[in-house]
Amino acid sequence: MSLTTKLNSYRPQALAVLRIAAALFFIQHGLAKLIQFPYVESLANVPLASQVGIGGVIEVVGSALILLGLYTRLAAFFLSGMAAVAYFQFHFAKSFFPILNGGELVALFSFVFFYLIFAGPGAWSLDGKRGEA
Repeated sequence: MSLTTKLNSYRPQALAVLRIAAALFFIQHGLAKLIQFPYVESLANVPLASQVGIGGVIEVVGSALILLGLYTRLAAFFLSGMAAVAYFQFHFAKSFFPILNGGELVALFSFVFFYLIFAGPGAWSLDGKRGEA
């Protein structure tokens, strides 16, 4: 068995690890906005009825769905779009280059979630249990 064949056999599990890690990293942004945990000074006291507050709700709900692998493609669609909007609204105007405008992370999240729209949840998902993977 070639190395490529062996590695390909673990593709669904590797995709699930990417999905779960991305969800755990992304949910922190929403939780910091909504419940101040983890505490980020610049995200403290965000009004729920503001654009940033609504973004926090979308981040928490979408990340929870992605974490569980439930409605993964739909949640990834919304999170990818939200991250893209955040990039262009808050970072792009500072510089064309993400390394200069501080937008590397949000751009990377947008592309990871964009990939999940097409790749699906991988292994260990509720979508798989529902026959929707």
